[in-house]
Amino acid sequence: MSPFTREQLLELLQSNTSLAGIDLSGANLEAINLTGVNLNHANLWGARLSGSQLEGADLSGANLHYANLSGADLSNARLSEADLSGANLHNANLSGVNLNSTNLRGADLGRADLHHTNLRGARLTGASLGAHLYTERNT
Repeated sequence: MSPFTREQLLELLQSNTSLAGIDLSGANLEAINLTGVNLNHANLWGARLSGSQLEGADLSGANLHYANLSGADLSNARLSEADLSGANLHNANLSGVNLNSTNLRGADLGRADLHHTNLRGARLTGASLGAHLYTERNT
């Protein structure tokens, strides 16, 4: 479980502190703005990130095992070599994301936007891909 409260995390974000390697396992980060934040190798196991803004965030090598990212905007984020096994990415925006060598085993990618997403080397065994895998969002 994360040693940080939501309020403490918001203070860290305001101070522009790097969050690389931070332990936020199980944290409630729903609808939080993490645009461009460095979360490289962070532990976000079971974190609740539904509806969060993570555009351009660096989540390379992060542990997002069983994280809830439903409806999150991860466009252009770096997720190479991250562990998203069992994660809920239903209706998430993953357009332009680098998922190279990412573990997506058992993840729910139903209705996720994967337009221009790099899935090279991604492990997708048991992942739910849904019917809208490569559809563009309406503007």
